Amino acid sequence: MGRVASLNTGLIKAQRTQERTLLRDEKFRRDLDSLLARLSPGLPEDILVELEALKEKLIWLHAQGRAKINHSVMELVCAKELLLMGYLVDVEYEIGQLVCDVYAEMDGEGLVIEIETGFVPPEHALDPLTYCRARIVSKIARYGSLAERFALGLPPHYVASIPPLFLKEGRERTEEEISKVKTLCDYYYHNPPVSEEEIRSARLDWVLIIDADSLSVSILSPKTYHEISRAFLSRVLPGAT
Repeated sequence: MGRVASLNTGLIKAQRTQERTLLRDEKFRRDLDSLLARLSPGLPEDILVELEALKEKLIWLHAQGRAKINHSVMELVCAKELLLMGYLVDVEYEIGQLVCDVYAEMDGEGLVIEIETGFVPPEHALDPLTYCRARIVSKIARYGSLAERFALGLPPHYVASIPPLFLKEGRERTEEEISKVKTLCDYYYHNPPVSEEEIRSARLDWVLIIDADSLSVSILSPKTYHEISRAFLSRVLPGAT
């Protein structure tokens, strides 16, 4: 009887796990269906078809454990804006040995977009600001030379700190600046580490403010975003840059 009871308990747990997974998948689909309904009014039919295909791809990836709702919502809002600008758009796109959140292409030029929400995992509860700075730097360094253009996608409720060296051309970045940024990255990222060459060659062309509430996207230059964020952070954080 002990073995039978143990087997039954295992089956019940497996069934409950499957039920929770199905519920999460259904909620994910409902959320994206609702988002697409909000995005759709007034859009041309060809763009609606593209957005529907991107939504279905994200639903499939979520079922594989490879997509989360916060990123997926921002990806679709961003995709709509890029499609209206005339870009061809894909999400969770393999490029090099990485997967970028959004990839867009127009006239033979590629645009890589990495979305950062400002999420801090529990293991970094004691150093959230430094962790977020390192994460922004590593994203720019790793993804900023994979295509002709690179952009960060940020929600309006997250104030990201972008190091000043990424406002310069690669040849204008000093060894001291590069070393300082690499030290920050090395503290968090080891496998593989961010290289000095990645930091030197990475570019940042745009910062996209993606507002899921209003379904809007604002395109800022890195310099403009840096000035706005620095002005705020310098008021609330001593020594912020």
